[in-house]
Amino acid sequence: MKKAITILLLLMLQKGFSQTTDKRFIGIDSTFNRVLKDWNCAGFAVAVVEKDKIVYAKGFGYADVANKIPVTENTLFASGSCTKAFTCSLLGILQEEGKVDFDKPARNYLPQLKFYNDELNNKVTIRDMMCHRTGLPRYDDAWGLFKSKSVDSLLKKVQFQEPNYGLREKFQYNNFMFLAQGKIIENLTGEPYRNYLQEKILQPLGMKNLNFSVDSMAKNKDRALGYITTDDDKIKQTEYVNLDVMSSVGGINTSVVEMAKWAMLWANNGVYKGKRILPASYVRDAIGSHMIIAGGVPANNNPSLYFNNYGLGWFVSSYRGHYRVDHGGTITGFTANVAFFPTDNVGIVVFCNQNLSKVTSIVRNVIADRMLDLPTKDWSSYLLTSENAAKLAMKNAKKSALQNQKTNEKPSHNLENYEGYYTNEAYGKFEISLKKDSLFAVFAEDKWWLRPFKNDVFEVYQVDKKTGVDTSFSINRIVFNQDINGEIKSTSIQFDPEVAKPIEFERSVKPKTLSKEVLMTYTGEFLLNGTPMKISLKNDKTLFMSLPNQSDFELVAIEKDKFNLKVGAAGYSVNFIKDSKGNYNELLLNQPNGTFKATRKK
Repeated sequence: MKKAITILLLLMLQKGFSQTTDKRFIGIDSTFNRVLKDWNCAGFAVAVVEKDKIVYAKGFGYADVANKIPVTENTLFASGSCTKAFTCSLLGILQEEGKVDFDKPARNYLPQLKFYNDELNNKVTIRDMMCHRTGLPRYDDAWGLFKSKSVDSLLKKVQFQEPNYGLREKFQYNNFMFLAQGKIIENLTGEPYRNYLQEKILQPLGMKNLNFSVDSMAKNKDRALGYITTDDDKIKQTEYVNLDVMSSVGGINTSVVEMAKWAMLWANNGVYKGKRILPASYVRDAIGSHMIIAGGVPANNNPSLYFNNYGLGWFVSSYRGHYRVDHGGTITGFTANVAFFPTDNVGIVVFCNQNLSKVTSIVRNVIADRMLDLPTKDWSSYLLTSENAAKLAMKNAKKSALQNQKTNEKPSHNLENYEGYYTNEAYGKFEISLKKDSLFAVFAEDKWWLRPFKNDVFEVYQVDKKTGVDTSFSINRIVFNQDINGEIKSTSIQFDPEVAKPIEFERSVKPKTLSKEVLMTYTGEFLLNGTPMKISLKNDKTLFMSLPNQSDFELVAIEKDKFNLKVGAAGYSVNFIKDSKGNYNELLLNQPNGTFKATRKK
């Protein structure tokens, strides 16, 4: 009997948030169900705090659409970049302890971090990294597409990432800078980032239903699956994105009621249940403006938004006469938002399992209007109008692109000539491979199909592991570049639309394995303008070219009868010429200053 009473009490507590008698929430469930329908959304959850209490929390829609498992206020979601404010706060605690100075060069605390030039090495401060003003563009594909198993290997890429603006000249969101902050925290504390976060913030707040691993999240029964909405308005499940090495950037997975404790802390100036968790001086600093995002006067359609800046791990803006602090999070299949109004002691958390969704903003604004006693506004219809206009524009753009698509445009080379490994030090390495009659770009976890567009330009289409090639729209284009001998030497990809210069990846040819018997047919002595040249086989598997007074050059098979010189000889290759009797009595040595013939010595 006692157990039954306990269960009943727990159920009453779980339902207490959503069954509130607070007049401000009368009819809000109907509003949110309409939002769910308007945006064809799988599901979302919301929690609202006022002063030191959670005054509303509830889930809507499905955490698992196929099995019709509903979202609850305890459902786990990926919160993405909502994690950034946690990372900055740890540095705020360390600053209060005198262990770090935000305005000193970051390399004072992280010597292994190197930037593109000495100016950045000497001048980029921790504060610059905290408010996205280093001059570096996003470079997100350098970690998102080119996966890495360690923070250190990712940070090594920073020295090759070219800035496109001057230091402190322009706001440019950069996740690598928050990865570096996590490493700084580890250097200063001697503890793993997650452990220090647990000790200083999560444990004091009692945030227990939280993890940093999609593997852990997948094992939880009350967890949301991620979804995207296709062009034909169908809801499609996506795979979880592994962010194990990106913990300090966007690794937190949790529920809205757990994250509400974090919002409550900030809505109460760094104090939680009477205990100061964050230094008051840091809280004031973090929610102030450190970098202008967009200047200019308010737009006519949204006059209440008259500033939009960035603090330390937080966006700061105006909202209908109130000071709003918030941060969003976007991970494939999920959208999140944590917001608070510091002068009103109100906090709002919205998590949604829909990709790049406006639902989080709509729900946040609906709640804010009620909590701040503002005139009602139909935010769903307001944002749906602009969303539909954007979709129509994109649809027309795709239609126009298809109409202008040239058909039967053949590449300048046979497809096998594009195969190889392509490397850029700021990003990483990927492979171009030929399967049947198609080229594919193969990354650690992603795959692209390349469709010929014109000459050496190919359109890129995503390959889904379950459904195959998505031909509904091209996600990018790849341009192959030739050397002076007409061979494919590199490829260029426009990863960041804000950066004018495409990223160039140098090609290294995939070596082909040839049998000892085939390799032996190339061996022998040749004369190159009277100079003896020897082609020999070593270890039964490797050809070498020898010239007088020079080191031996290893030859790497790249296609039938063609070899590249392996080391220190870019632009050099050897073609063996077969005569009418099937013998290789001639070879062509290709080099940057021309092509030279050698004949077999009789």
